[in-house]
Amino acid sequence: MFFSLILGTAGWTPFDSPFESFLQGLVGACGISVLCNLLRVYNFIQTCNDSDTGKGSKRSSSSLGTPLRGSWGSALQFWLLTVFLSLMGSRVFSLIVLEFSLRAVSTWASAGLDASGRGLDMILIQSQFTLGCSLTSAMVFFQQGAPHSSLSLFLAAALSWKLASLSYSLWNHVARLYPLHSTKHYCGKCITLLTSGYTILASLQRAVVLAFAVACAASTTTFYDHFLFQKDTMKFWTLLTLCYIMLLVYIQGDEDEHRQKGTAALLHSVVMRLGALLVLMLAMGDWSDVLHILIAFLGEAVCLLPSRDLLQAVLNEEEETGSSRYEESSSCKRSAIKTSSRDR
Repeated sequence: MFFSLILGTAGWTPFDSPFESFLQGLVGACGISVLCNLLRVYNFIQTCNDSDTGKGSKRSSSSLGTPLRGSWGSALQFWLLTVFLSLMGSRVFSLIVLEFSLRAVSTWASAGLDASGRGLDMILIQSQFTLGCSLTSAMVFFQQGAPHSSLSLFLAAALSWKLASLSYSLWNHVARLYPLHSTKHYCGKCITLLTSGYTILASLQRAVVLAFAVACAASTTTFYDHFLFQKDTMKFWTLLTLCYIMLLVYIQGDEDEHRQKGTAALLHSVVMRLGALLVLMLAMGDWSDVLHILIAFLGEAVCLLPSRDLLQAVLNEEEETGSSRYEESSSCKRSAIKTSSRDR
């Protein structure tokens, strides 16, 4: 009874039973787990490779010393995300997915992704909770009217659980044994990562873009069915969308000014983004929509707070890239001055 009240009215409840809603949240949490684990694997092997080649001493001193998180912390994060995603509804899912997609496109258009991949890393780190919303939103859309939705949802949850387990096992193996196995050539996993581990980030990018593309199509349909069914509503949402785009520009400029603040800057942007959605729901949504936005605040915090190691690795890489570019430009200037003096 309480679970149904949390989910909202029967007209837009994601699934018919709490068990199906739990499976929906489980799939989303598994997707977040796969993304985080593979990002950690990529950053760790890049740090080890840089330290072996004599590059990135600053990164190696900070990143290689980071201990592996305890299994209880990962389990707590996983089950909290499962519960949060199970309690949220498709209306809020659609808003969060469309909001983050608009913000990601705005970030890419304004700043672009630099050659070092820092922008891509930052977007992937910030997209953790939204990726879970994307997976659940797409599942809600495709499961509507399906004759055996419970069975297909159970199979999807089982497959997601298997992928999450494999990714965590890979990260556990890499964090403990990669520095030894990559030099001694003991196991096939580490040898494969040594030769082709640099492709993990590109594969994650393609997978996340595909997930968001499918979720955006599903979220657009859900958004139209529940919010844009009247002409006056269309005018109201057009005005709010323009105001929200202005807010995105402000958030982007504020992040550029305070880029070095790390997790605090990300949490600040989350508060601004979800705060804007909370205002929208107070104006156009139900009380359950407002409650789901508050749950989304908790979900974003659960994703971002344990990701400080990933964020620190990205910031260290940015500092190292900036210092190397400065040294290269300085050496070029010195060589140009010497050449001009010789010509004279």
